[in-house]
Amino acid sequence: MTKILAFAGSSRAGSFHKALVKIAAQGAEAAGADVTVIDLGDYPMPLYNQDLEAKEGFPESVLAFKKLLKSHQGLLIASPEYNSSITPLLKNAIDWASRPEEGEPPLSLTCFRGKVAALMATSPGGMGGLRGLVHVRDILQNIGVTVIPQQKAISGAYQAFDEQGNLTDPDQDAAIRELGKALAEVSQKLHG
Repeated sequence: MTKILAFAGSSRAGSFHKALVKIAAQGAEAAGADVTVIDLGDYPMPLYNQDLEAKEGFPESVLAFKKLLKSHQGLLIASPEYNSSITPLLKNAIDWASRPEEGEPPLSLTCFRGKVAALMATSPGGMGGLRGLVHVRDILQNIGVTVIPQQKAISGAYQAFDEQGNLTDPDQDAAIRELGKALAEVSQKLHG
C-alpha cells in the first residue's frame, strides 16, 4: 500500500488549505492509499540558517518531519500563494528537510528524491493561487520529486467553502478528490 503524507503550507487555524488537503486525502484513501494528514504548525522550525544548524544541529521538530517524509512515497500539498510565490512556512520546511543528516552525502535529498507529489491551492482571488504553484512545482522538481501534471487551483475561497471546511461546489469537490486519487495511483505504479 502506498503511503502519502498530506499537509498545507499554512498553519493558520482557519486555513482553507488545511480543508483542501483533507478533501484530497479522502480521494487518495478511496483509491487505496494510506494517508497521514499533518499540520506543519505542529512542527515549528526556526528560520533555516546554516550557522544555527552547525551550532545546534537539527531541531527535534525537523527530525520528526524528516522521518515522516522518508516513510511516505507520495506528498499531497496545498500551498497558499504569498506574493505570487510559495509560503515562507512551506519553503522553510523544505529547506530544513533537504539538509543531510550525519552520515548522509551532501544534498542526498533522501526526504524528497523519488517521491511523487500533487499540488493544489485556493485563494480569494481569481487565479486561485495558481501562480504560487508554479514555484512549488519548480522547487520540488529540482530536489528530485516527480510532480504529477494534474493540479487544482480554486478561486473565490471565501465562497468556495462552507463553515465546516467542505467545498460547496460538487464539481470542485470531485476534482480535488480526483487529484488525491491520481496521486495514489501514480505513486502505486512507481512504488508498488
